[in-house]
Amino acid sequence: MEFLGTTQTASYCRPKKSCGLTSLPAVQAPVIQECYQPYYLPGYRYLNSWRPSLFYKISNVQTCPDETPSTQRPPTILPALRSALFSRYSPHDWDQSNQLQVRGAEASRLWASRLTDDSMRLLQDKDQLTHQMQEGTSRNLGQRLSDIGFWKSELSYELDRLLTENHNLEMVKRRLECAADEVNSPLQVALECLYHREKRIGIDLVHDNVEKNLIREVDLLKCCQERMRKLAQRIDMQMRDNRDAQHALERDLEDKSSAQFIDEKCFNLRNTSDCISFFHGVEKIDGTISVPETWAKFSNDNIKHSQNMRANSIQLREEAEHLSETLSDQMWRQFTDTNLAFNARISEVTDVKNKLQVQLAKTLQEIFQAENTIMLLERSIMAKEGPLKVAQTRLECRTRRPNVELCRDNPQFKLVNEVFTIDDTLQTLKLRLRETQDTLQLLVMTKCRLEHELAIKANTLCIDKEKCMGMRKTFPCTPRLVGHT
Repeated sequence: MEFLGTTQTASYCRPKKSCGLTSLPAVQAPVIQECYQPYYLPGYRYLNSWRPSLFYKISNVQTCPDETPSTQRPPTILPALRSALFSRYSPHDWDQSNQLQVRGAEASRLWASRLTDDSMRLLQDKDQLTHQMQEGTSRNLGQRLSDIGFWKSELSYELDRLLTENHNLEMVKRRLECAADEVNSPLQVALECLYHREKRIGIDLVHDNVEKNLIREVDLLKCCQERMRKLAQRIDMQMRDNRDAQHALERDLEDKSSAQFIDEKCFNLRNTSDCISFFHGVEKIDGTISVPETWAKFSNDNIKHSQNMRANSIQLREEAEHLSETLSDQMWRQFTDTNLAFNARISEVTDVKNKLQVQLAKTLQEIFQAENTIMLLERSIMAKEGPLKVAQTRLECRTRRPNVELCRDNPQFKLVNEVFTIDDTLQTLKLRLRETQDTLQLLVMTKCRLEHELAIKANTLCIDKEKCMGMRKTFPCTPRLVGHT
């Protein structure tokens, strides 16, 4: 299709006016807003400060201000030929337009090249930074796993030692309880000895050395039993403290095992793992309750507390060992002293009993002799009655002599003297008989007293020698007194 002409008012039919345009307008970069907001770690500066701002836009050609409708000249050519005779743009405009396009293309290409190079460099830097941070995180996780493993080994070692100490302390507690129960037997024996000795009779119911030793032995056994039970109660309280420390260690060890499992899982995660996913906003949540210093201090405090509990347990075990040995030695010494006092008392009573038996035998002999003497005295008195009767009969018959025949002659004198003598003899014999009878009664009473004393001594010997010493033949041995059954 051809243009055969143009109107007279067409602008390109007028002479070319200079617009004063010497150069292209300055290129202004359009404002581009990025839709991606990159995430920068604290301490890293923005890495997009190198981005160029060389953007271009098509310039608007200014119209010439001097061109007015009054200066337009009338067409001199027919409208059918105007398209052939006149062009829309001049060669200069055409060259400038081409040059402008070339320069714009070169500028766009240069900007695109720079942007590509910068983008590649940014990709490399970001890839390197991401890789370094991931490696650093993996190293930190590995170090954390090493720390957890170290504290786990320390906690496990301390827990094993604490469990061993708890077992040893439990054994010591059982030994003390067994030793306290073992004291019941000698304590019962000592009490029964005191009860049996209360059955002594008369003068033998004396507060002697044996009774003093028995009372001392009872007091010592009760005191030893009480000290053992109090120490067992202290050990029981220490065992409860040890169990608290054990529970703290076990809980800490369990938490570290869980943390180790989680950190190992995190350490083994890779970019190609199947279980990874996005958790938006998780970096903004801070659920931590400790820092590495307080974390290590927590386990260290648990270990120190366990060590203190073990030290207290060791001290209690040593105290229990020393107390068992000391009390066992004291009980054995007191048991020996009491037995020696029993033996001494039995010897004394036996000696006294033997002496009483000797005296009883002599008394019986004296009683026998006194009875014989009484029998002889009675016979002698009876024998003296005949001569006295004869003498008195003679005197009585001679009193019947007549008159002067009643002479105090020698026979008369002898008869009177004989009567007085026999009578005096009878009185003397009767007095001696009464004295002998009194002596016999005294001897009988002495015999009764001796027999009673012998019965008392026999009862005392039976109590001390047979009943008491019969029960005291055996005493718990030292291993049983210290709790070894």
